[in-house]
Amino acid sequence: QVHLVESGGGLVQAGGSLRLSCAVSGLNLRSYTMGWFRQAPGKERDFVAAISRGGQTTYYTDSVKGRFAISRDNAESTEYLQMNSLKPEDTAVYFCAATGAFIASARHRAAYDYWGQGTQVTVSS
Repeated sequence: QVHLVESGGGLVQAGGSLRLSCAVSGLNLRSYTMGWFRQAPGKERDFVAAISRGGQTTYYTDSVKGRFAISRDNAESTEYLQMNSLKPEDTAVYFCAATGAFIASARHRAAYDYWGQGTQVTVSS
């Protein structure tokens, strides 16, 4: 059975940092592109970042470029999202996800096969 479990969310002041982790079990992580999405209240779940199977290629949505960094440790079956210079508009539930598709499809929510349950990130002004 496949499980993706996020951790590391919380409440932080604007300008602060958080590091999200996503522990994956039941998958050979080396065969999956990994991504992060977020969903604010009343809004759709939007793409944040993705990383290719070997970690060589990363994609980011424009609003987080230069502030967030996605990484992965295939040996530990874990994905990370380092979030710096956080803004109130980053407040959302953050979800990790895995797809068997290549990274070219990674911006599209429908491409993902497995999802975590989400972790809340709240940035106060």
